[in-house]
Amino acid sequence: MTPSKDTVLCISLAGRPGTFGVRFHNHLYAQLGLDYYYKAMSTADLAAAVGGIRALGIRGCGVSMPYKEASIALVDELDPSVAAIDSLNTIVNTDGHLKAYNTDYLAVRQLIDEQRLDPQAAFALRGSGGMAKAVACAFRDAGFAHGTIVARNEDAGRRLAANCGYQWRAELGELRPALLVNVTPIGMAGGAEAQQLAFAEEAIEAARVVFDVVAMPARTPLIVAAEARGRQVISGLQVIALQALEQFVLYTGVRPTREQVERAVAYARG
Repeated sequence: MTPSKDTVLCISLAGRPGTFGVRFHNHLYAQLGLDYYYKAMSTADLAAAVGGIRALGIRGCGVSMPYKEASIALVDELDPSVAAIDSLNTIVNTDGHLKAYNTDYLAVRQLIDEQRLDPQAAFALRGSGGMAKAVACAFRDAGFAHGTIVARNEDAGRRLAANCGYQWRAELGELRPALLVNVTPIGMAGGAEAQQLAFAEEAIEAARVVFDVVAMPARTPLIVAAEARGRQVISGLQVIALQALEQFVLYTGVRPTREQVERAVAYARG
């Protein structure tokens, strides 16, 4: 569909804009005949960018690192998914009123249920940033009581652990939890640590479930190592697809069918 003066614009803001969201949303708009258009952007002036969302009537904005926490002070209302964890990833503009959501949190909660993860299992989560907050709080709210936050940033790691009632460690060390969760850029394509494992091979061997939130590539070194050992895996592609779907629904009020979403995900992966 060719954009017109009536086309509804949605955007994303990221330090390193990707193509998944652009391709996913625009493909669904085309499938469903919706006069919307989605574009990925970055900014050196976050306050001005969020002000532009309001002033220009941009319907929705996906928010990625490093803007997830700093954006909170710039919106008018927080959904409970944001208020509980102090991190957003979605802004919806309704007649100039900006409401923030965290569909990362919603996606992880859904995956915990769909994958039937055992809340009695001990887990270790590596990371302490905005996405780590969403994931840790999703596990907390799903009833997981035995967690360890592994973070080199001691201040951020301790704060996140205390907020969720978990322990903090700078490194995993000798711990061998049943569930490993990576919420760092380790293994991300194009990054300095693209070829590295987020957890030692001994920890992967001892685990039952390995969850890597990194979405690009879909099969990170951590996922590949876990699959080679026959472990249950949850990939970042599953997270990014679910969170993008919930953003799409918030922006349009339309929930696509499973088949439509699957086609959009396949297209977005290229």
